[in-house]
Amino acid sequence: MLDRATAIAHGVSGNPVNIESIIHFPADTAFLSTSIGHPSLSAQNLTFKRRLDSLEKSVPLNYNEYVQSYIDIYLSRGEQMGKMLGLSKYYFPIFEKALKEAGLPDEIKFVTVIESALNPHAVSRSGAVGPWQFMYTTAKGYGLVMDNYVDERKDPVKASYAAAHYFVDAYKRIGDWLLTIAAFNCGTGAVTRAIEKSGGIADFWKVRSFLPRETQNYVPAFIATVYAMNYYRSHGIQSKAADFNVLTDVIEVNRHVSIASIAKAADFDLKELLLLNPSYKKQIINGSIQSPKSLVIPGVNNNAFASLYDVLNGGTNTNASVIAASMKEAFAELPKTNPVYHRVLPGQTLTSIANKYGAEVQDLKVWNRLKTSTLVPGQNIRVSAASKPYAEPNESSSMSYVVKVGDTLSGIADKFSGMTVSKIKALNGLSKSVISPGMKLIISQL
Repeated sequence: MLDRATAIAHGVSGNPVNIESIIHFPADTAFLSTSIGHPSLSAQNLTFKRRLDSLEKSVPLNYNEYVQSYIDIYLSRGEQMGKMLGLSKYYFPIFEKALKEAGLPDEIKFVTVIESALNPHAVSRSGAVGPWQFMYTTAKGYGLVMDNYVDERKDPVKASYAAAHYFVDAYKRIGDWLLTIAAFNCGTGAVTRAIEKSGGIADFWKVRSFLPRETQNYVPAFIATVYAMNYYRSHGIQSKAADFNVLTDVIEVNRHVSIASIAKAADFDLKELLLLNPSYKKQIINGSIQSPKSLVIPGVNNNAFASLYDVLNGGTNTNASVIAASMKEAFAELPKTNPVYHRVLPGQTLTSIANKYGAEVQDLKVWNRLKTSTLVPGQNIRVSAASKPYAEPNESSSMSYVVKVGDTLSGIADKFSGMTVSKIKALNGLSKSVISPGMKLIISQL
């Protein structure tokens, strides 16, 4: 999303992810092909049109030869469609909640099928990450955190609220839902320029030929996805159950603790726990009293939930004490690793190396004190941080707030009892009230 120049640096998706093991298409998008011809329609295709008309709510679901081309492709991939139908039982309710709270059409959730095939670990060639395929800069601008411990672009909940915020902003600027969806692929700048070139009418099918080739196919693919995910039974496609528990609970964690130790102590399947918590880079939850973190767990009974909550948040429950002892023992068994280094090969870039090791380009620059993105073959660069041992939360740490798009100092001050603009400026050494998205502000010194 965002115009192609901006999409790489600021866009949500830039070039969407290519997951060839899931959908064998040549484009850099999980569920998109750029090699669509111009098939003709037949009388039997009117069935597809009637069905799309029945699904249409807020977003127009126009039917034409381009949409039919994608319907044909998706229906021929029954096995892959079945997998995504199963995953949607878990992910779609999360997406729907964020979209509903933002006042957005429910249909927008289907964008994630095209972008990532519902894979929270999806990474595109251009570095877009997560189910919504956010680029780093846009993610920062919409309040997502990427640091040594977490990449919230992979968090289905937080990334969905950020995506919803983006769609609200894009629709305000464009005023048409199909073109807003197109903007998620190529950017609002590219879309507004295409509208101007086409004569100023905000209609995707009139603007289509002025958009990038991939975006020309993106919207037909979206409409076809809506069809396939709703009428799959009519074409003999069966939903495949997800390989993890889609019934879950969420616990807030106010200390540093490894996911492996939680799995061992609470007798959870570690693989399942990691699937449910994809944003934690080091498999460590870096919670604190000032900034608790969420842990998604398979649904458990009330007693087990209470015991686990106590141990993760310093309770004194007897059962919790038993789990706590087991957790410390499990954590002690985890190896302490040193930083990993990589020797640069000809043709490799910071982006390709970051994708290879699941790191961020910005992390690589910080770890290696790089001022530019230029690399030299044979150069050794650090591609991971050393793991840190279990630690109790630091009571003297400060409370911070990450600035989001549209935030002002006065608005932030209103969020915290007893805080004022002057106090925030003093704590952060600000001479002016100018702030930018992604900036981390100290709110109080505890």
